[in-house]
Amino acid sequence: MIALLNGIVASLGDDHAVIDVGGVGYRVYCSGRSLGRMARGEAVSLHVETHVREDHIHLFGFLAEDERDWFNLLTTVQGVGARVGLGILGVLSGDDLMRAIAAADKGAITQAPGVGPKLAARILSELKDKAAGMALGTAARGEMPAGPTAMTGADGNLGDAVSALVNLGYSPSQALGAVSTAAGRLGKDAAVESLIQGGLSELAPADHAAGAG
Repeated sequence: MIALLNGIVASLGDDHAVIDVGGVGYRVYCSGRSLGRMARGEAVSLHVETHVREDHIHLFGFLAEDERDWFNLLTTVQGVGARVGLGILGVLSGDDLMRAIAAADKGAITQAPGVGPKLAARILSELKDKAAGMALGTAARGEMPAGPTAMTGADGNLGDAVSALVNLGYSPSQALGAVSTAAGRLGKDAAVESLIQGGLSELAPADHAAGAG
């Protein structure tokens, strides 16, 4: 199975890119966010998920490994196929998804094409317990793509902050909820240190209540 492609962007379509690898062109389906970060003639490195069916072989490409992980997680939900999964990732980054799941924000999920309220509710319900693991996995890996196709903004900061709070003794779900709330207040570009402090502030009332009881 193809897991990684390093090549030149030969062309870009509405939902795919053709990557020239040593003279062979691979059609790779990508999210709108990923396609927006590619340019014809530039080098690109894509993490690939290969889907093999009786009538086709499709390649789905991602600029960041955590985006591929989110794609695989999203497509475990009934009703979320590959196209819908890419659609969700086209409007929401990994950090956005973690915040939406932690806050049970159905409206954020329904921004994606093909996702109605019922499917959004199913996504939030089924992935609630898995989102913290995604945050910790991103932080543990500590990898960000380099070069002109790099993911911009603070993607990964949320995972780093969650990991820090878990190391302080909080459960993954507690840490994710607190950091997500802090991120919503501080903004998506907040630094890791600010997210940690904000998360601790969110958890402080709960700690005080527990101590009082």
